[in-house]
This record gives sequence, structure tokens and C-alpha cells, in this order.
Amino acid sequence: MADHFQPRRVDLGRVNGRHFTFSSGIGLDASVVEQVDAHPTLKARYTRWYYTYVAVSQFTRKYLLHPPRVEVEVDGRRTEGVTVIVQNSDPFTYFGPRPIRVNEGAALDSGTLSLSVLERASARDMPTLIPRLFSAKARTVQRHRQVAGFQDIDYAQVRALEGPFPLQVDGDFIGDFEEASYGIAPNALSVVA
Repeated sequence: MADHFQPRRVDLGRVNGRHFTFSSGIGLDASVVEQVDAHPTLKARYTRWYYTYVAVSQFTRKYLLHPPRVEVEVDGRRTEGVTVIVQNSDPFTYFGPRPIRVNEGAALDSGTLSLSVLERASARDMPTLIPRLFSAKARTVQRHRQVAGFQDIDYAQVRALEGPFPLQVDGDFIGDFEEASYGIAPNALSVVA
């Protein structure tokens, strides 16, 4: 590596002034991260299975009954939903060795973000959404009737409609918010690859 030192520039996403490298989530995703991080021993011992347990638990206890509703505005288009996933890279995450792809067009060097909104959380939608998430094909997720996708964006605004919403960046829960402003910082970070 010393003989072929070639740093490369990558983009950073930004939410409310805080930078992130890979992804950010509002709603169910952030609620899961908050609960998992509150129990580090269980997280370390049961890894992805603990995440799965917490996701199902949060969904059935909170998101089926009273999910935090948000309004998302991108390029003058508005949509409402219960979960927002913003990506600066692909894939969104992994389930063991399996990549989980949510948004199309996400790349560390594209100069843009990709964003998806889950418009509704209902028991009848999950049986068709979950297999799409495990397909490793973002296009399949984007075609779900309750998912609104946005590609090649440089700015998005998320506002709470019914109380504050949970927010995570790069797998760290950072709190509950009434608003979140997303942007992109092109070529903001030098990395050695």
C-alpha cells in the first residue's frame, strides 16, 4: 500500500449539520437502533437475531398502533410516511452475509443521496415488504406499493406530523427530533483504499 498510496475522495451525507458516511434512518429503523444499543450484551451475543427480535417487537408494539408520522419534501414533492431511509452508499446494511438494499442509486462518490419513505406500517404490507428487503435488489423494494423512492437528491426536509421522531446516523441513535434537514457534502472525506 505504501508503494501505491492512492487516497480517494468520498461524499458525506449530512443531517441537521451532522455528517454521516453510509446511511441515516428515521422511524422504525432508528427505534430499533435505540433499543439494540441500550442492551450491548444482547447485541454482542445475538447479533442479527437480536436486531430481528427488536424490529418485530418495535413494529408490533409501536408502529402498528401509533407510529411517528412524518412529511418528507424532496424537490417540491411531498409524501407522508412512518419510516425514512437515506443512503449515501450501497448496501444499506447486512443481515449476516446478505446485503440489504433499500435505495437505488446510492454511491459514495455520486454527489447525491437516495431516499425512501415507507408510507404506512400495517400487518398486511409487511409480508410483501420483508421478502423484498431480503432480495438484495433495491429495485424490488422500490416497487412496493407503500414505498416512495427518490434518487439523485442533494436536499430533503423531514418534518414531524405527530410528535418527535427517532433519528439514527451510521447505526448510532442520536435522539428525537421535530425536523431533519438532509444534504450532501461532495468529496468531503479522503480515504485510502
